[in-house]
Amino acid sequence: MKPFPPGTSTLDLFLQACLPRRDAVPPTLTDKAVIPGIPNARYRLDHDLTPFMQDAVESNKRESEVLAKAGKPNDILPLANMLAVSGGGDAGAFAAGLIAGWTTHGSRPMFKVVTGISAGALVAPFAYLGPEYDGVIRYVSNAIGPKDIFHSRSVLTRLASDGIADSKPLARLIAKYVTAQILAAIASEYAKGRILLIGTTDLDSGRPVTWNMGAIASSNAPGALELFRNIMLASMSIPGAVSPVMIDVDVDGKPFQEMHVDGGVITQVFLYPPTTVMSLSKAVGAPLRFDRHFYVIRNGTLEPQWSGTKRRTLSIGGRAISALIQTQGISDLERIYRMAQQDGADFSLAYIGSDFSFAHTRKFDGEYMKRLFDYAYQLSAKGYPWHKSPPSENTQPRNPR
Repeated sequence: MKPFPPGTSTLDLFLQACLPRRDAVPPTLTDKAVIPGIPNARYRLDHDLTPFMQDAVESNKRESEVLAKAGKPNDILPLANMLAVSGGGDAGAFAAGLIAGWTTHGSRPMFKVVTGISAGALVAPFAYLGPEYDGVIRYVSNAIGPKDIFHSRSVLTRLASDGIADSKPLARLIAKYVTAQILAAIASEYAKGRILLIGTTDLDSGRPVTWNMGAIASSNAPGALELFRNIMLASMSIPGAVSPVMIDVDVDGKPFQEMHVDGGVITQVFLYPPTTVMSLSKAVGAPLRFDRHFYVIRNGTLEPQWSGTKRRTLSIGGRAISALIQTQGISDLERIYRMAQQDGADFSLAYIGSDFSFAHTRKFDGEYMKRLFDYAYQLSAKGYPWHKSPPSENTQPRNPR
């Protein structure tokens, strides 16, 4: 062992320590990495759409078979309602309140596709399963506080760790509600042709990963439940703020490990790749579908939020990142809107309006989340005034027809 230079202090040794991990996947092998026992667990949609398209075709075939068994027409598939829930940290209480209020109003549809990213990943599985799980959505938005999400590390520990805080409290919360029974329920819906997707960021490759949660739930693989929970946790793990989630993968039988963090690093909200509908229409033997309705929930406002910024490094950096995320989120909405126009889909957008105002000075403040949940719930229970377009130079949000 090579000796440390004279004068090396205990603090120096502490800061030079590196948390252990299995080898990262080499860049030339990234696209070959698979989850052991669940080869169809995910997609890298920035590179190859083929696996996703194959699964989309099979999903529609399963849906068609279910319709046929029920004695319903299945040559043309019915309207597909699709729900995308964005990131937003503690503002995820907005989506929770809106979904619960939607049930109360009586107009909430069953969704063919549900996607979640970051804060949306905590809501998405329960929104996918239906109104009987609104109680879970309500709890995780109303009955938790900062200590139920993250555990802050000491200043010294932060310097040698992989995040300012660890997410063990959030992991316990996810484990409490994402059980083997939940996995079985998701698998049952997946068998009917429904789709649940959650996004993370592979930090080593700097690329997005879209996880096929229904396939994971249906796999019966020994580690499926742990993987499902870890994906939800990773999607909410803000890099630097909390520890990343390490996920074991194989490349041609050789083990590696990927580092996954918040999917919001790359995108704030998503549905499917822009060429999906065109490709499905050309797929041999695939049933056709003409009607789609996109519902997009943005856990945030559409207007930039003023914030007096202290002349300190962390304050300046944090403010710059929040402004970047705000702009990115608007761009994501406009991308999905253009896709809706391209595919002939109806588009409905919900977001936190300027009429909601409640100051909170810390993340995951319980009172703030409760107020936001109640605000969204009341709007939705009366019939939410969905906006039919996102903000841009040429289109302005308006109430539905």
